[in-house]
Amino acid sequence: MARQKSVITIGNFDGVHVGHAAILRCSRALADQHNLLLKVLTFEPHPATVLRPGQVPLRLYDEAQKVELLQAFGVDEVVCLKPDRMLLDRSPKSFVEQVVADHRPMAIIEGPDFKFGHARVGDVQVLAGLGKQLGFKTQVVDRTHVVLADQLMTAVSSTMIRWLIKCGRVADASCCLGRAFELVGPVCRGEQRGQGLGVPTANLDSEVMSGRVIPADGVYAGRVQLADDGEDHLAVISVGIKPTWNQRIRTIEAHLLDFDGDLYDRVIAVRFVRWLRDQCAFPGVKELQRQLTRDIHYTRSLEDHGLLEVGPVRDNLQATG
Repeated sequence: MARQKSVITIGNFDGVHVGHAAILRCSRALADQHNLLLKVLTFEPHPATVLRPGQVPLRLYDEAQKVELLQAFGVDEVVCLKPDRMLLDRSPKSFVEQVVADHRPMAIIEGPDFKFGHARVGDVQVLAGLGKQLGFKTQVVDRTHVVLADQLMTAVSSTMIRWLIKCGRVADASCCLGRAFELVGPVCRGEQRGQGLGVPTANLDSEVMSGRVIPADGVYAGRVQLADDGEDHLAVISVGIKPTWNQRIRTIEAHLLDFDGDLYDRVIAVRFVRWLRDQCAFPGVKELQRQLTRDIHYTRSLEDHGLLEVGPVRDNLQATG
């Protein structure tokens, strides 16, 4: 029995950001129009792990999160391609011939910067030519641009989002992602200094930070969701080395507002919504406590004014060729 034809899009899809969303919506609409499967072919891990082992980009999301986000956009099948030398050394034609043999695409949908094949010599023009030979349609979706807080309009890309997050510009990163940037992992035991200050915190296990983009050191307003019951809380989040205590180990800890309970070993999603301030060393415990109180009050004020809501971003999106 012949395999069902499909609509396909190929790429890394790290972050599944608003630019990816435009491609996925176009692909889903075409698949629905012709009653076909929508498939995403993505690379796991990143091809740079083979091509440039010392220059592998930090990830926005892990594989499981990426697959979950893709499925939320209505993708019927996510195919994870292992980027070994045999795959990466294929010519553009050989690569596409294998895709056609395996997935029978009626159409392949990509962005204008799509590159494929050995040394990335294939582009959307090459893909269109191969489509005419091999019997599939090629459709190119325009770049998606957003207007950032500084009024700069920029094309959305995973590279841009990584830079924004590393600079602490999490609100701008949210515009590009279409959701708040988050880190998910179990809560581990810290030094319990927050408990002593009357501001208990949930410390993310350090393994969460391995290979991932981490926001710049600082204090953020955000939200924390508990994975087991979905309970969601406003939070003040700290990233850094706790300079008041002369600590040198980078940690991520969140104080959940209006929460009283034990979070140890529970999995939480820490969502970074807005930058509040730099980390700094305080002369004493009282000064630190006063600043933490101000951070909490300011976070509540932002929430009261509707400034901590992050959902699908549409109003500031512009697609341009």
